[in-house]
Amino acid sequence: MGTAPLQGRHVVVTRPAGQAAHLAEALVALGAKPVLFPVLAIFDVEDAGPLRDIAARLDDYDWAAFVSPNAVEKALGVVLAHRKWPARLRAATVGRSSEQALAAFGVGDVVSPQDRFDSEALVALPELQDMQGKRVVIFRGDGGRELLGDTLAARGAHVEYVTCYRRGKPALDPAPLHKLWTDGHLDAVTATSSEGLRNLYEMVGKLGQAWLRKTPTFVPHARIAEQARALGLHEVILTGPGDDGLVKGLIEHFGAAVHV
Repeated sequence: MGTAPLQGRHVVVTRPAGQAAHLAEALVALGAKPVLFPVLAIFDVEDAGPLRDIAARLDDYDWAAFVSPNAVEKALGVVLAHRKWPARLRAATVGRSSEQALAAFGVGDVVSPQDRFDSEALVALPELQDMQGKRVVIFRGDGGRELLGDTLAARGAHVEYVTCYRRGKPALDPAPLHKLWTDGHLDAVTATSSEGLRNLYEMVGKLGQAWLRKTPTFVPHARIAEQARALGLHEVILTGPGDDGLVKGLIEHFGAAVHV
């Protein structure tokens, strides 16, 4: 029987708490030792009034777009406590995790890209080309990119944003990461957002930053890779999208290392 492709590798998983299980389980199945270190904390909005207002007006919209699984869970947790999902309202989102979250709430008519999980891929879909006169509500976290809304508005849609969660930086002790680095046992880092990568860089401190720059860092999007290089990371590996892309990238990288 052959050795598991990631046998004994310590891989940092930086997804928010509660969203890391899928990737961590996949790594364990391949022999790796996932190190959970969430770099984004997700909080409820202080004022749920706008979400309740949207719930009352949801029949007025043609499309509801969700930027992430967090947006799905935080928005629909409030909205569906007040009403049923309108049968004619179509949903759009940017990844399989968000599709699964929508399905868990009973929302099945979902448009989502299948090859790349970002706003650029979403607005390229044929269903979102003719938007003249369409009413769109976009559920998102505080701040965030404007590309989705700006593009749909340029195509003639009436766009409204609703903030349904807040992001923050967790107060975690980086000592476990420092020890793994010092002992030569921290093999890889995975980062799934630019903001999360910036948080990680700050959270590990100056000592950790020196180690991080030398650690293979796997990212599923070119935008995150650009952020990694801007922070001075030397070995940035751009993988395919989602957890599956990260896992495949890790196998290819460490498999090649074993063969060499």
